[in-house]
Amino acid sequence: MRTTSRGLIAALALTPLLAGCFSSGGSDSAQGGDGRLRVALAVPPVQALSPYSNDATVLSKLSVTEGLTALDTKGAAAPALATSWKRTAPTTWTFELRRATFQDGTPVTAAAVVNALGHANSAATKPRVLSDVTLTAKADDTDTVTLTTKTPDPVLPLRLASPALGILAAKAYGANGAVTPVGTGTGPFAITKLTGKTSATLDRYDGYWGGKAKAPGVDVTWIADGTARANALRSKDVDIAEWIPTSQTKLLDARTRHEVPSVRTDSLVLNTRSGTFANAGLRAAAREAVDGSALVGSVFGGYADAGQGLFGPAVSWAAADRVAVTGRAAAAKVPAGTTVRLATYTNRAELPEAATVLQQQLEKAGFSVKQDVREYTQMEADLLAGKYDALVFSRVTLLDTGDAVAYLASDFTSDGVYNIAGLKDAKVDAAIKSAAAEGDSAARYKKIMRAEAEVLRTDAVVPLVHEKVVQGISADVEGVVLDPRERSLIDAGTHLK
Repeated sequence: MRTTSRGLIAALALTPLLAGCFSSGGSDSAQGGDGRLRVALAVPPVQALSPYSNDATVLSKLSVTEGLTALDTKGAAAPALATSWKRTAPTTWTFELRRATFQDGTPVTAAAVVNALGHANSAATKPRVLSDVTLTAKADDTDTVTLTTKTPDPVLPLRLASPALGILAAKAYGANGAVTPVGTGTGPFAITKLTGKTSATLDRYDGYWGGKAKAPGVDVTWIADGTARANALRSKDVDIAEWIPTSQTKLLDARTRHEVPSVRTDSLVLNTRSGTFANAGLRAAAREAVDGSALVGSVFGGYADAGQGLFGPAVSWAAADRVAVTGRAAAAKVPAGTTVRLATYTNRAELPEAATVLQQQLEKAGFSVKQDVREYTQMEADLLAGKYDALVFSRVTLLDTGDAVAYLASDFTSDGVYNIAGLKDAKVDAAIKSAAAEGDSAARYKKIMRAEAEVLRTDAVVPLVHEKVVQGISADVEGVVLDPRERSLIDAGTHLK
């Protein structure tokens, strides 16, 4: 397989971040400051911007790191640090590298790529994108890397576009698995300062292989509260504010709000491993009780579509191949006093309100519901440990690789690294494995949708709505990337007018 163009990163964009005060490094761009971009993100760093956590998306959105490949506007693999590649055997691929340097001045070589991918593969918490593959890298010469997988992986170039597999300089990797992207990426912007979970300073990296960025730097502030993000944009304290709550959109100047169809699906995830919803009949009762369509107007103000499945309208191929769900358990009568611990998080402003609507729906069906609403980073460990019965969850289904199989494998297979539902189902595992092995795109889509039907059969997840994201962008800014996959936001072309 050989790809041709790199028209890619200039056509994608979005995502979240959080917390506290605005970075003092930012300038008053609205009054003709030094041209630095001021950005408010929604979800604060979980692990000091480690690429092996959800923080990896931040590094991609801000153009700090790059992988061997990237995604073009159609979701196909396109060149990034690799200029070309070919499959030389069912389990073997060879990648040719471009001439590039890391932000610490060291060259991007095959040995550096092998080192970076080796650290990702051996990380204590393996990146989700590697949850269903065993990857081995070998340097053939200075500019050529051979990657081998244990079993055939027909979409390996897509997998390598994951933000979690960004290639960092050797000095990024410390003792005991520590890894830092500060000054070690290859993108047009280098992190020069990270202040806890509140702010980060990025400066233009003039040695970028793709040419100097138009903006001299980026000052990032994490603001968890969606209304506060919108207010910061209105008051011109920031130039870009992601994830504007639907309740705030009409309060913004029409020139500053940008609606983006998203591959994000909001669902009710049920804990199948223990507690109330270990019982399939009670999961079915919960599924029959909730109605996601009631959220579209009341909670999302029309910026959403009713849930159609795990994959919504922004996934262009999903509807044509959708499979009817059969074999579900019958809904059981809810025993008196059955308590449900319902969790959600504050980073997306609509989720707590959605949880309240779902609580009312579940209580009408006989469940007793107790809510736990916190900031996401405070609850992720408990979610993965199965300490809740249910979660109102917003998930970008094509985030990790652009390939839906990676999402299904990480979230719903028995050994998935992001399996919040704790699902262990042999038919689900087999369906996802079959999709993963399929190399023909059309056939792969059909198998993905059959796997979707198997997941939905278990009632481990109940799709509610498919979101439309609103990004807040000052009229003084050009070149912001509007990406349905929420992997890109700022690139080398983003700048103040």
